[in-house]
Amino acid sequence: MHPRLLRIVAAGVALIIFSAEVVAAAETLRFSHVVIDAGHGGKDGGSVWNGLIEKKLCLDVAKRVETALKAKGIATHMTRRTDTFVELDQRARMANRVPSSIFLSIHFNGSRTTLISGGEVYYRSSRGKILATAISRSIKSHVTGGSRGIFPADFKVLRETRMPAVLVECGYISNKREAARCATPAHRQKLANAIVSGVLAARSK
Repeated sequence: MHPRLLRIVAAGVALIIFSAEVVAAAETLRFSHVVIDAGHGGKDGGSVWNGLIEKKLCLDVAKRVETALKAKGIATHMTRRTDTFVELDQRARMANRVPSSIFLSIHFNGSRTTLISGGEVYYRSSRGKILATAISRSIKSHVTGGSRGIFPADFKVLRETRMPAVLVECGYISNKREAARCATPAHRQKLANAIVSGVLAARSK
């Protein structure tokens, strides 16, 4: 091959590699703290189906996520640790005080269409979408029932937080089969592990 042509090809290959690295970097997030928001609480029980109360499941999974993240050396902050009611704007203010962070709001779903099942992850910003994608993929790969995908939403905790933020619906407790799974500590641990795996996948190395 002619030396000049060889240099052009080499430059083209270098450009392709550089572009791939830029895209990869754009698909990850830099953070050192995770704010974990257990949905509902206190007077707000959330969805109630098949003998399950959403607020209790949210707090249980949130605490499991906290334990797993700490085991990976990531600092965590909880918006509630007990069965207390915290206003949505207060949750956002608490999160916004934590530097270099992401925000995870943990929920369970319910619907009158009781055949619906599976997790869902909601986001509002482009950076939130990166996090939502990673968590949804992880849930789909590691949790029975999988994930129905990611969806844009204008929930207050997503709108008023300034960091990458997602709201994770861990499953439909209105579905009898999924409710039976969510009632078991083993399944809730799998949910927590999947969420943490997604968080780690979204984090810049």
